[in-house]
Amino acid sequence: MKTIFVVDDNDTNLLAAKTALDGFYRTFAMPSAEKMFKLAEKITPDLILLDIEMPEIDGFEAIRRLKLDEKLKDIPVVFLTLKNDEETEIQGFKLGAIDFVRKPFSAPVLVRRLNSHIDIDKIIKESKQDIRDLHNATISVIADMVENRDHITGGHIERTQLYLKILLDEIIEQKFAPEEMQHWDIELLLPSAQLHDVGKIIVSDLILNKPAKLTDEEFNLIKQHSAEGERIIKKISSKVKDDGFLRHAMAFAGYHHEKWDGSGYPRGLKGKEIPLEGRILAIVDVYDALVSARPYKKALSHENAVDIIKQGNGTHFEPALIDIFSAIEHKFKVANLNNHKED
Repeated sequence: MKTIFVVDDNDTNLLAAKTALDGFYRTFAMPSAEKMFKLAEKITPDLILLDIEMPEIDGFEAIRRLKLDEKLKDIPVVFLTLKNDEETEIQGFKLGAIDFVRKPFSAPVLVRRLNSHIDIDKIIKESKQDIRDLHNATISVIADMVENRDHITGGHIERTQLYLKILLDEIIEQKFAPEEMQHWDIELLLPSAQLHDVGKIIVSDLILNKPAKLTDEEFNLIKQHSAEGERIIKKISSKVKDDGFLRHAMAFAGYHHEKWDGSGYPRGLKGKEIPLEGRILAIVDVYDALVSARPYKKALSHENAVDIIKQGNGTHFEPALIDIFSAIEHKFKVANLNNHKED
């Protein structure tokens, strides 16, 4: 049974809506947006029926906060209102509402309206999942093709994606940089990171698989993979309508070697000039490189890798992200041990 939150500071309206919806939905009635957010920490509704005119947090402010929350942003919101003016509707739709229900409402009409929206939402979600499955399958094949040329760093893409999820989960939990992340779709973000090294396709196999430390000249050729990866993805993006997947992929590819102090490449960007995707991936990319063996170096222990990353606080890496990494580095250790059981 689908779950609906009804939020209205008027007890009569709450009772009327709950009476109309009970039997069709699992209905939770609450008198304020504050209580709605509190309950949403435990239960995620399929739709929210939200009054506009409420004290403290009104409906418009409530939907703004919903859209900033990664967990709640895609929940359909239908406004309940006594108002019947164009300005209110325009503002509501701009904020992300899908419909308006006028008070007082007819119980049968309310049920039919909400049924329609929930059915439409289900179709949209299924369509999005089909697209995501296609994205993931296509990108996985491309990433494998690139990585199969690079025998030295085999498994790097898969491990990086795992470490990235660990770090992202904590970033979301701590509500870090909500303005930068407000339009992110994490389900698209994670698989898009598989393309961060796609630019290596231009690098000679002799350099990619050299069993010794690279010369300065060879390293400069390797460094071109960031800009080339961004160029490749940008070219793909110019030919399709993108929903964020390629935008994330472009940021991962083009900026994961930039450094917080401006000493990175390919652009030498500094601080928050670097897109957040690049600032995050920089940490997990370096971590995997440190704990992985190469023909010219042994794998470092988790503890040594963490020490080196912490030494890059404020130079290579963003200080606030290092604080988050430090709080959960034990999870990286567990993942690292599982990844290298057979090494």
